[in-house]
Amino acid sequence: MHRRTSFWVALAVGVLFGGIGAAAWAAAAPEAPAANGAAAETAGRSLFDLINAGGALGYFTIFTGVLGVALSIEHFMTIRRAAILPPAVLVDVEECFDKEEYEQAIAVCEQHPTFFTNIIAAGLARINAGYKQMEEAMNEAGEEGAIHLQHKISYIALIANLGPMLGLLGTVQGIILALGEIAQSTGAPSTTKLADNISLGLVCTFEGLSVAIPMMAIHHFLKNRVQKMVLEVNVIVNELMARFRPVE
Repeated sequence: MHRRTSFWVALAVGVLFGGIGAAAWAAAAPEAPAANGAAAETAGRSLFDLINAGGALGYFTIFTGVLGVALSIEHFMTIRRAAILPPAVLVDVEECFDKEEYEQAIAVCEQHPTFFTNIIAAGLARINAGYKQMEEAMNEAGEEGAIHLQHKISYIALIANLGPMLGLLGTVQGIILALGEIAQSTGAPSTTKLADNISLGLVCTFEGLSVAIPMMAIHHFLKNRVQKMVLEVNVIVNELMARFRPVE
């Protein structure tokens, strides 16, 4: 699946799961009798009421969370061994090496561009220049591929770092609004407005942490996966290209 297509598919899945979860929470929210007054109204608040309490900042935080879910799904689909080091492609390349058909190996790599094949193709392209030139080309291709993978998952780290900052911003906003209400009141401030302002800050904090915690865990998981795959690919490449290393 094309990377851009897989991202949009992942985004659609993330939005779908978010909508299903919101609908389920809203349906499960308890309905309190109207006779209970303000306490009943608070107890009967649905998920949508909770989201609305966060204001525009809360909606933006939720958007970053949905985007993070979409990126996570896309990364789990594309950053895996079968995508970076396809077993069938590895077998084909090994057969070409065994038969010393290096032009055919380059053709196989060009037909299946991955992190692994890009390194092999870069080295074989300089086969006539000597092993040192081949090694330099492979190192450049390997570093470029590793940086690309690290850069790819860095957006999840960015979302994880933005979550608490957005929550803190919402908390500060709620406190400012609450203090402003107290300052503008000639008598006793409205407890309802104070509660709404404080609720805004707490809801934003809750939403920010709800986004940051899972995104941080996912980023660390993917980071470890990338490091493991880069190491595995480098070991396999070194084993394949060792035949070109001059004997000292």
